[in-house]
Amino acid sequence: QVQLVESGGGLVQAGGSLRLSCTPSERTFRSYVMGWFRQAPGKERELVAGISSGGITTYADSVKGRFTISKDNAKNTMYLQMNSLKPEDAAVYYCAAGRSWSSFGTWGQGTQVAVSS
Repeated sequence: QVQLVESGGGLVQAGGSLRLSCTPSERTFRSYVMGWFRQAPGKERELVAGISSGGITTYADSVKGRFTISKDNAKNTMYLQMNSLKPEDAAVYYCAAGRSWSSFGTWGQGTQVAVSS
């Protein structure tokens, strides 16, 4: 079974930075759309950032200018660099993959990001 393995979550002070990593267990995901979602308690899961197989990126308005999504095909890893973190960024962050922007069918287990004010 294909897996997405996330790492890099943790506790950081407001204004600080974290980098999340996501490594698929198969290189076939190079042709997929990849994304980072987050879900805070009592809120719906939302797309934070996404990147297509060709490198086209998209961001939620709330993170534009602070977060950067990227991928390293040689390392088969996707990253989410999060800078200037705010308390409202605290959530469980999920890596996801899909064949299109509207069909993320494979999900990681989630990694917790906590931001102290």
